[in-house]
Amino acid sequence: MDTKAIIELDVREDLRLKKEPFDKIMGTVKQVEDGQAFILHAPFNPVPLHKVLKRKGFEYEAEKIEKKHWKVTYTKTGGKENDN
Repeated sequence: MDTKAIIELDVREDLRLKKEPFDKIMGTVKQVEDGQAFILHAPFNPVPLHKVLKRKGFEYEAEKIEKKHWKVTYTKTGGKENDN
């Protein structure tokens, strides 16, 4: 059975409490290996984050669950853009 762990992170409560979740998200992203998925739950579609993670080799699929709940699945493909 070849199932890779899916990492989930919900930052809706952090944002409700006016806490900036970027460091927590990036800390989680570092744990994701090629082929693994990372699911982020947020109160909005985090468009700037899509760009940051694309540069780190992630593809994404965003889905609006309800008014203040977006589920974004980032999959690490390993296709990094040149960081130099």
